[in-house]
Amino acid sequence: MAKIRTHYICQECGAASPQFFGKCPSCHTWNSLVEQVVPNTPAATDGTRLAQRHRQRQNTSPKALSSLTLTQISEQPIQRFSSGYSELDRVLGGGIVPGSLVLVGGDPGIGKSTLLLQIVNFLSARQTVLYVCAEESGQQVKLRAQRLGIGTLNLNKEITDPPPKSKDKSANADLYLLPETDLEMVLQELDSLQPQVAIIDSIQALFFSTLTSAPGSVAQVRECTSALMRLAKRNHITLFIVGHVTKEGAIAGPKVLEHLVDTVLYFEGDRFANHRLLRSVKNRFGATHEVGVFEMIDRGLREVLNPSELFLGDREEVSPGTATIVACEGTRPIVVELQALVSPTSYSSPRRSTTGIEYNRLLQILAVLEKRLGIPLSKLDAYVASSGGLSVAEPAADLGVAIALAASFRDRLVDPTTVVIGEVGLGGQVRSVSQTELRLKEALKLGFKRAIIPKGQSFPSLDIEVIPVARVADAIVAALPGGSSAHSTE
Repeated sequence: MAKIRTHYICQECGAASPQFFGKCPSCHTWNSLVEQVVPNTPAATDGTRLAQRHRQRQNTSPKALSSLTLTQISEQPIQRFSSGYSELDRVLGGGIVPGSLVLVGGDPGIGKSTLLLQIVNFLSARQTVLYVCAEESGQQVKLRAQRLGIGTLNLNKEITDPPPKSKDKSANADLYLLPETDLEMVLQELDSLQPQVAIIDSIQALFFSTLTSAPGSVAQVRECTSALMRLAKRNHITLFIVGHVTKEGAIAGPKVLEHLVDTVLYFEGDRFANHRLLRSVKNRFGATHEVGVFEMIDRGLREVLNPSELFLGDREEVSPGTATIVACEGTRPIVVELQALVSPTSYSSPRRSTTGIEYNRLLQILAVLEKRLGIPLSKLDAYVASSGGLSVAEPAADLGVAIALAASFRDRLVDPTTVVIGEVGLGGQVRSVSQTELRLKEALKLGFKRAIIPKGQSFPSLDIEVIPVARVADAIVAALPGGSSAHSTE
């Protein structure tokens, strides 16, 4: 009998080690190594046979065995189909690609299962859909469907019933529900039913019986996703996979999980707010970093077609320390209101706090304002927040943050019809940003009349007053006129 060999797999990075260590040698995470049995598999290639073939073909001309040139590969245009939500179609690059694998991640309770249930309600009227609920029972899914007001779900149908014999999917399509955690049973059902769309909720709940590790471990997630990927590509099944996230916000499991799929979507949002952001971080069939905006209501998720109105504050009630920027998420411009508050500190070291803005960017802008403009902010508390809690990570928001901080420090009002666009350099200069024309058109559509942009930006003539600036000091002078103080307007 062959000796059983084991190795240790890190549950964080997936690295293998021949012996146990308290800390992973690869990612340096403590207590993350788990013992796993190494399966006895025959060698993939025979070195002796390869050597013999090489000697036989030394005198023959080289030729391809299975590879093809680009000209030999036939063109097959992608025929996308709609998911029923224009916001989701936008994030996916124009619709769902048949046979693609989509990984959906997000915090617990953010709305992943709710969105997928609403999607399959739309798709099941046109094609066969299989919903694998590995974390819930069929009764729980039916209760959620009733709560969402979804009346077309035929969840009373037993999964053992044969699929409809008619090939007219538009007339006899249905939604099949499979409460199962065994991967082999899921693969058998997918191979037998042959659905056009399948939902796996979630991948961490599935387990492969031949592996000794627990469900949700690195080995289980990797093997289950690989098996589902091979079957989906072979049978041309569109697969949506729900993935858990870690406490840092990344998708749990090995990084290979994101490499196997075609598209990776992240659900973002504050659990105390109603809006949700669906962000694309990887897309083999479209642009990345596209954003779809949804609103959570009592009947589920509702798409927001004009997100600028959601993240734009009330311009009739203007307060000191407020500036408006135009952020670009992918190809979508979003007008966002930034609020800053500068106040004397009561502690030895001043406090800095951000909501929606990167903390390190705030520290950098504070240092530029004090060094280049002489604004004494090192002994003052500084708080910056974006309206609605929208996460704005691009550098084009730097100039808006700087003007909001200066306005709060001087207790001045920024013209509510002015937008600010630009990146702040360490030398106090205003650097150019991309997609200026797109940002200005979005501001003009919402009624803004002035725009402060970096000097040297080229764009066609628009019906909006453009103020080009080269330094942060020039931008503050243009944004804060001498008489626009909070006390003078009262």
